[in-house]
Amino acid sequence: MPVTKSAKKALRHDRRKAKINKIVILQLKKAVLKARRTKTPAVLASAYRLLDRAAKKGIIHKNKAARIKGSLTSHAQKRN
Repeated sequence: MPVTKSAKKALRHDRRKAKINKIVILQLKKAVLKARRTKTPAVLASAYRLLDRAAKKGIIHKNKAARIKGSLTSHAQKRN
């Protein structure tokens, strides 16, 4: 457990950020699954938006976001 005042504050901050990041990741997973099931451009665009936002905030790596976007695009093209 943290001892110093700043370490205690950092722990509180880290726990808050972890909760927020978990929510974003769950939303992202739902959006990607929905995009895989329904290949409409609007659903793909919303998944891309969430991926880009998560990569910009540092929740996921930018290359992972690019890889998922490429996978969604190729998956949508194969099914159409």
